Amino acid sequence: MAEILFYHLTETTLEQALPGLVERSLSRGWRVVIQTLTDERRDALDNHLWTWSDASFLAHGTDGEPHPAEQPIILTTTDANPNGATVRFVVEGADISRAGDYERLVVMFDGHDQEQLERARVQWKALKGDGHQLTYWQQTPDRRWEKKA
Repeated sequence: MAEILFYHLTETTLEQALPGLVERSLSRGWRVVIQTLTDERRDALDNHLWTWSDASFLAHGTDGEPHPAEQPIILTTTDANPNGATVRFVVEGADISRAGDYERLVVMFDGHDQEQLERARVQWKALKGDGHQLTYWQQTPDRRWEKKA
């Protein structure tokens, strides 16, 4: 079964928090898929991952581009896993399916968005009900992650 982590954003935006977590996943030798709710959000993250830092970028592709299997990171709006990722990031309330197909599933949601909060609660209950082991992480005022459950 997958290790499932819920990341509650309270001090930063998704754009600020996601790249560091993705970098850590890549440093472990994992391939990554990031699932967004909409094409527009996927495309915005696509642009952001190329420019998020003056010192580096995260090489990636989208599920609509050629050769997705060769990409270390894929952005998608579906539950597909075109690059054989071992870790999946599900952001902003995107649907979760096939959680057990991954070593790690990371659910990230904005604590200032009531819809995302409610969606995360529903996802937590459903995954817990399916017997998965879950952990809940919340940002501290200094932007670090603290395990709460």
